[in-house]
Amino acid sequence: MSMPDRRSLEIRAGIADSWAVGLGLIPLGLAFGVVLTQGGFDWWWAPIFSTVIYAGSMEFLAIGLIAAVTPLASVAAATLLVNFRHVFYGLSFPLHRIRSRLGRLYGVYALTDESYAIVAPKAREQLTGTRILTVQVLCQLMWVVSGTVGALIGAVLPEGLAGLEFALTALFAVLALDAFRANRDVPAPVIALVCGLVALLVAKEQMLVVGLGLFVVCLFVRFVYRNKVARA
Repeated sequence: MSMPDRRSLEIRAGIADSWAVGLGLIPLGLAFGVVLTQGGFDWWWAPIFSTVIYAGSMEFLAIGLIAAVTPLASVAAATLLVNFRHVFYGLSFPLHRIRSRLGRLYGVYALTDESYAIVAPKAREQLTGTRILTVQVLCQLMWVVSGTVGALIGAVLPEGLAGLEFALTALFAVLALDAFRANRDVPAPVIALVCGLVALLVAKEQMLVVGLGLFVVCLFVRFVYRNKVARA
């Protein structure tokens, strides 16, 4: 099989892998665009957010943080805690399957919850750089386009709409269920639940920050412990 034919097959495989999640990003992107313009931003901020930040949960959070003129240190702390999970994604994401340096840089930049959930559970021998990058490009394309369309819609809607931000929670719930079905790692969701409950009891007003911080620590300890056990 020639190289162009093989690459074409890998692109089609990447599209087949990601089309369902990609379509699932559309209502979320629309919701983000509407929330953005309802928060007082012009519609053209949507593609800027989705290109410069490109982190769904952080983009939703950034709307409120920027609108409230939150101190830079607080924004940095929130960003670190919300996106720190990506450090663990990188430990098991098959970035080495991407050969080109430019492709690897994009692979790091475009490593999101959705692309990780699609790629990570698959057998490494089934993955190529073209297939992985196709997944990531399609996910970002769906996100940027739907967010921009949502912003244009939100610009003509009456002010005061609420509840659209729940689309993010719904998507994460679906992705968590899919990831659990593919890799039945029972301790991970149990740890997350315990961390959330502890944060709720200890610091209700700062539940998100405290819960994420505890979860990051627990994941790190678990990773170190599993490595020691594997080497023993």
